[in-house]
Amino acid sequence: MGGTGTRRSTNGNDTLDSRGGVTGNIPLDAVINLDHGDPTMYEYFWRNMGEKCTIVINGDECLSYFSNPKNPCWFLEPKLEESIKNLHGAVANVVTDGYSIVVGTGSSQLFQAALYAITSHDQSSQINVVSAAPYYSAYQEITDLVKSGLFKWGGDAHTFDKDEPYIELVTSPNNPNGVIRGPVVNGDGGILVHDLAYYWPQYTPITTRLDHDIMLFTASKCTGHAGSRIGWALVKDKDVAKKMTKFMEVSSIGVSKESQLRVAKILQVVADGCKQFGSSSGDNFFEFGLKMMKERWEILRETVKKTRMFTLPKYPDQHCNYFGDITQAYPAFAWIKCKEGIEDCEKLFRDHKILTRSGKKFGSDPGYVRVSMLSREEDFNLFINRLSLIPCIKSGDQNANGYGNRTNNGNGNENYESVGNGKENLNVNGNGNMNVIGNGNVYVN
Repeated sequence: MGGTGTRRSTNGNDTLDSRGGVTGNIPLDAVINLDHGDPTMYEYFWRNMGEKCTIVINGDECLSYFSNPKNPCWFLEPKLEESIKNLHGAVANVVTDGYSIVVGTGSSQLFQAALYAITSHDQSSQINVVSAAPYYSAYQEITDLVKSGLFKWGGDAHTFDKDEPYIELVTSPNNPNGVIRGPVVNGDGGILVHDLAYYWPQYTPITTRLDHDIMLFTASKCTGHAGSRIGWALVKDKDVAKKMTKFMEVSSIGVSKESQLRVAKILQVVADGCKQFGSSSGDNFFEFGLKMMKERWEILRETVKKTRMFTLPKYPDQHCNYFGDITQAYPAFAWIKCKEGIEDCEKLFRDHKILTRSGKKFGSDPGYVRVSMLSREEDFNLFINRLSLIPCIKSGDQNANGYGNRTNNGNGNENYESVGNGKENLNVNGNGNMNVIGNGNVYVN
């Protein structure tokens, strides 16, 4: 797919735009941070929603600590509780009847609350917390941060063989690789916590309505509103819900009402839009999300195929109950494996000014990296252009930096040459112009 030529930005730097074109937002030599799953991809949708998500909070509102003293989670705003149930009902991804809802400052706080609630406080030793590798990179840090006497990180669930109680964290779809998963240990005395942050139809086919004992969700990945810091847990056992609430009470005396009311409004807008399939108004958030994720994954797969340096997971076609059609997973992260012989995949990407997260942090191999697929369009397109310019390594072809021919002649000129097919040579001059040697096009393969 050919590039679209060049355009100067206001600061004199040329930048890449959609599908290999140019935009005035990101300099070509900028470092792209795809280490975090910052869901800015969704800004476009919410900008088009205009005033539909606007709320007004007067100065005399939200003064009290309490929202509903009769609720196990007494600081949960009724509007948020209603919108959570409405959204899950519209998507049909989980059961909500018979569950208590506990709200938290993101799902990370709820994870801590769940660990506190499900461990026995009179046990003689710490209970092990495990998750199957590759597991979410923050689990170990969150578990061991305060060095609790109740629990400790036990590592990879695949290697856990102790005949004793344990807690297993089941992330499905999994972060980092997007795979649907179930428990691994299956031993006596095990307690399961299901992290379902990505069980939404833009990321994976909704194949069944789940009804696990503890299910964690977050607005960050559901709607993209990470800054509001709202997560929720669906908890089957009311006593466990009360203990989780107690943890929140002691640690933060509840959760911001302003954030709850904002997210309540947003979730209800999404729930209402769920009924409008194929609408010209474009109000169906999940249709928008699926279209964006599918498009990005198709571009990434084609690029990876042409580089001959990387591999990506493959996902089966499945019937999605929400869309009523056959689709497949388009995860929020790409779990990229580097070609054999590259021992540090994170370094390879970092040398090309792409920040990723190493497989080591997920209990896996440093030959893998996790790359966010949720960035703004200009970041994603610059990532694709850089990825396409990383040459295919052949035996004996590595130069001093190990990743193909990249030179800087000292006056601001940088040359990238693809040694794999000899077609790409990108020259970025010190005057801010982008010149492409050969046929005048930047190819995003």
